[in-house]
Amino acid sequence: MPWKFSFRRLGKLHKLSFLQRMSLSHMENMPFGRSSPRGAQRPSWKQWLLYSTVTVLLLLCSFSALIFTFLPLKTAQGPCVAKFGPLPSKWQMPSPEPSCVNKTADWRLKILQNGLYLIYGQVAPNTAYKGRAPFEVQLRKNEDPIQALTNNSTIQNVGGAYEFHAGDVIDLIFNAEHQILKNKTYWGIFLLANSQFIS
Repeated sequence: MPWKFSFRRLGKLHKLSFLQRMSLSHMENMPFGRSSPRGAQRPSWKQWLLYSTVTVLLLLCSFSALIFTFLPLKTAQGPCVAKFGPLPSKWQMPSPEPSCVNKTADWRLKILQNGLYLIYGQVAPNTAYKGRAPFEVQLRKNEDPIQALTNNSTIQNVGGAYEFHAGDVIDLIFNAEHQILKNKTYWGIFLLANSQFIS
């Protein structure tokens, strides 16, 4: 019986060493170069494209922020604003009159100072108008259109940010006088910043 017991024990030891050897041989075949678990996927080219695009956009935003920080624009000294309409009001300007613009006629003014200007306004079409002229409202600079409105079914906004030079003439014109409701139509201008680059 003692001999059988030792034989069994020896068999168990032999099995254990076989299992240990299998475990070690399995460890030898494992790729240690990969840190991710088996079955995990590497990032695809789409993910790399997304990451690189986000990085480039962040760099561009940072770069543009630096440009605008160091761009030699001086803020306007004192408010320089003018507004025409809605009728019966005419030109409305702070007192004393601003040094950046000069009113020349209804719906028209002349720029006196180089700079970046914000134009804002509203055009209310007269839906009862039955004339032959097609509906068109133009915001112009020196008689060249910078914005045109052709939808006569709804109230529309006019304007935007523009760089103007001293001597530019800005006006709002209509194809026909009765195409708009002048008591609901207006436009205004506001000097945002003086520019040192404009000559």
